[in-house]
Amino acid sequence: MTPPVYPLVPARVSSRRSFVTGSASLALAALACERAFGAVKSAPKFSSYPFTLGVASGDPTADGMVLWTRLAPKPLEGGGMEPVPVEVSWQVSEDEGMTKIVRQGTAIATPEWGHSVHVEVDGLRPERWYWYQFKAGGEVSPKGRTRTFPAKETLPEKLRFAFASCQHFETGLFTAYEHMAKEDLDLVVHLGDYIYEKEGLDGRVRKHTGPEINTLEAYRNRHAQYKGDPALQAMHAIVPWLVTWDDHEVDNNYASDISEEKDVKKEDFLLRRAAAYQAYYEHMPLRRSAMPKGPDMLLYRNVSYGRLADFHVLDTRQYRSDQPCGDGSKPLCAEALNPNSSLLGVIQRDWLFEGLAKSPSTWNVLAQQVMMGLADRKVGEEKGYSMDQWPSCEMERRRILKYFDEQRISNPVVLTGDIHSNWANNLLTDFDDLESKVVATEFVGTSISSGGDGLLKPKTLDAIYAENPFVKFHSAERGYVSCEVTPQHWKTNYQAVEYVTRPGAPLITRTSFAVEAGKAGLQQA
Repeated sequence: MTPPVYPLVPARVSSRRSFVTGSASLALAALACERAFGAVKSAPKFSSYPFTLGVASGDPTADGMVLWTRLAPKPLEGGGMEPVPVEVSWQVSEDEGMTKIVRQGTAIATPEWGHSVHVEVDGLRPERWYWYQFKAGGEVSPKGRTRTFPAKETLPEKLRFAFASCQHFETGLFTAYEHMAKEDLDLVVHLGDYIYEKEGLDGRVRKHTGPEINTLEAYRNRHAQYKGDPALQAMHAIVPWLVTWDDHEVDNNYASDISEEKDVKKEDFLLRRAAAYQAYYEHMPLRRSAMPKGPDMLLYRNVSYGRLADFHVLDTRQYRSDQPCGDGSKPLCAEALNPNSSLLGVIQRDWLFEGLAKSPSTWNVLAQQVMMGLADRKVGEEKGYSMDQWPSCEMERRRILKYFDEQRISNPVVLTGDIHSNWANNLLTDFDDLESKVVATEFVGTSISSGGDGLLKPKTLDAIYAENPFVKFHSAERGYVSCEVTPQHWKTNYQAVEYVTRPGAPLITRTSFAVEAGKAGLQQA
């Protein structure tokens, strides 16, 4: 396959002379890696082009970021690499032509980690764009573009980012990423369901490889199948990403060490979780601090965009209580009202509260998975709340909203994915009193492709608006959400594509909302 490149120079013919091979620093780095890993191939021969999965960057700071790639000449066959460590060199340049090299080095791609590469670059200048590239043997990767964030003490004029979730390969094309790539963005935030774990089914837009996945090699192959999508791969190559997971990266609706299937033993499920977590790390631009240890992986973290925005990236799967009341859409039963139930776990919740309290930023952004607004999805007098979302841990949900209010957290905004539909919600201190104080805003983004072709007006739309007056917008089209943030205001655009089961859907900005700094609540923009 021909790898996509950013944006002009084909990777296979770009200048290999720009890779300095004789510097003392690279020689020392290679020597250190040999000692650490044993015999390392510094001049490997590949059966075919090894950079089939492209490149990516993520978790930017004021002086660096993570650069990622994975060697996979046969991406759907476990990668197709010999089981030996391989030397990979990398460079960062101030120009797209790779003539102004500012950082360079080598990394070792090991078979134990799927021949993935995670380079943590530092020492760069804040708030500027850079280009990067990898080389292994005689092969050169596509170029990537990335950027550093502003220095923590500065107040930037503007941040432009998009967030997305739920990209089921089988049920639709990733057309939304083709449009996203045309926006002038500083960042992409992915809120989970990057892959789906179920078996391949005939009759869909595209077909998953193999049966339902539960081994490391199977998870690797599924990630590789998704990473091979040209639109997704190209989007990774032009802007840094912040990523977190939801459930389908492992198993639908799993909770901590509990599988959705009730007959699965916890020890067996943790083996599956360990395989899934490792494959996720191997395919994402994540720092060493996120490297999994068996079935455990530290994914929640804070990323600051100067003093304009703090991103509190959450994990609502690994530590959560089991879904109460038999899961599904239910009233708030006693189990859902248990004060000890948690989506975050005590340690993550305390970390979040501490980070919010200490944040110097104008905007505090919770990048997380499941809807926080207490939306009644049942038509009529009967109440129905999703037991896979925040209502399943209702007392913790209330505690967080109360914390926003009592601690006067600066402009909290919640970003959500998961449910394949758009919502714009005002978050209230007390959802039993619909006239109570608005303390935060929630933007829920629809799926990239999950669910197939969507629709603008769900059948229950009128009832949802009537019974949930804090909901200001709801639709079930496909697409993504783009945001422009300044010290004075936040603007959100709901970007829709009307179909994903065939190519070529145009982009429609379906609606836009604004939030004024210092004044919680949505306004039509």
